[in-house]
Amino acid sequence: MTGNSPQSTATPPSAPNAGARVRNFLIALVAIALSVLLFQGLRTEVPSLTLDAQATASIPLEVALSNGKPTLMEFYANWCNSCQAMAKDLGKLKQEYGDRVNFTMLNVDNTKWLPEILRYRVDGIPHFVYFDNQGQTLAQTIGEQPHPILQANLESLIAGLPLPYAQSNGQISNFSPPIAPNQNSPTDPRSHSSQVKS
Repeated sequence: MTGNSPQSTATPPSAPNAGARVRNFLIALVAIALSVLLFQGLRTEVPSLTLDAQATASIPLEVALSNGKPTLMEFYANWCNSCQAMAKDLGKLKQEYGDRVNFTMLNVDNTKWLPEILRYRVDGIPHFVYFDNQGQTLAQTIGEQPHPILQANLESLIAGLPLPYAQSNGQISNFSPPIAPNQNSPTDPRSHSSQVKS
């Protein structure tokens, strides 16, 4: 037999399948790589994890009010959109000022902080309280605060100057404490009762 038979010049039947297999394999590899990248991107941008991490790293309240440094205390919650929106800016400020200012975070969903919630009349979050280096309350701000306003307040706090943006209000998430203070109490500073002593 000579080599001119029709079978010797035909392309083997497996050749087109091999190209399709290589292409399918490459598509599968790209899909896996994109899935991993997407998963990693979503994992690093979850704001509530950022809030939890910052709260865990924050200075305990008892230490903050007694260590001789000024303090910025934040009342927050993981469900608070404004708290989540501010998490990145606050993280940057903590890195910049953390050696000179205590940063303390109190989660309003933790009943442990109910006395502080009532004391500072927290009815919207984020709620910030500024303390001097002796642990005395200087000012409060409520709601979302732009980075420059927080930074100016921190600079003044460190320098012992009046805060330029004390009592400023921004976007808040409403919050109602589980227990309200007694409105008829004579020790309540907002009480305007005219009780007559006999």
